[in-house]
Amino acid sequence: MLVKALPHRSSNYFETVCCAGVGRDMKWRRLYPVAFRTLDVGQKFSRWDWVSYDFTTPSNDRRRESQKVVHESIVVSKSMKTAERFALARRMTRESTQQAASRGESLTLLRPDNVRFSWRLKSDEEVAGERIKHAALAGQLSFLHDAPKPLEPCPYEFSFRWTDSAGKARTNICDDWETSTAFFVRRNSLGDAGALNSLRETFEVEYPQKGMRFAMGTHSRRDSQWLLVGVIRVDETAQGELAL
Repeated sequence: MLVKALPHRSSNYFETVCCAGVGRDMKWRRLYPVAFRTLDVGQKFSRWDWVSYDFTTPSNDRRRESQKVVHESIVVSKSMKTAERFALARRMTRESTQQAASRGESLTLLRPDNVRFSWRLKSDEEVAGERIKHAALAGQLSFLHDAPKPLEPCPYEFSFRWTDSAGKARTNICDDWETSTAFFVRRNSLGDAGALNSLRETFEVEYPQKGMRFAMGTHSRRDSQWLLVGVIRVDETAQGELAL
């Protein structure tokens, strides 16, 4: 598993999370919709975990990588070794989204250059609206004894300005759930300003020095619109071979 996007409201599910990963055959799989916060503890996977599951082919998604997951079937096994991760990332990285699209791919990894991380404080109305939506969704599961609490919205919208390997300048809103989670964790000890500056240091200095990939995926209804769904550290000094 490489991608876990921010939860979104769904009319048919609690909170849908678009997840994606790469199989041992070096092909992408898009897992959707995953009601991640309602999964059993042992089913909640992290980035780089190997996951098996049953699925059906969705009737409303033409993207070849997309699979409708049977939630009860999800099994999480061991995590991919750190030394193997760069080999996988290298094989899945394209120069641009145009190159990925030319290969019929709706998911890809890109190596960003000249990365600049920024944020926008959401208005009180935006945050309040998100809280109302998540509270309504949680209410749908109130009959469950261990139903999750309403998700607390992140007060900031994060963005990246960057250049792809083809030299094209890009700007993308960050839809990566782990980025928002990292903000909340760091805010506990650093406060808002400290957490934001810490994230900037991570994404503009630490990750680029170690090795960094952006996971990009197309919009379900607009094939030409690519979204930034994952921000991934890949240690380029750990160049182990991937065991298939």
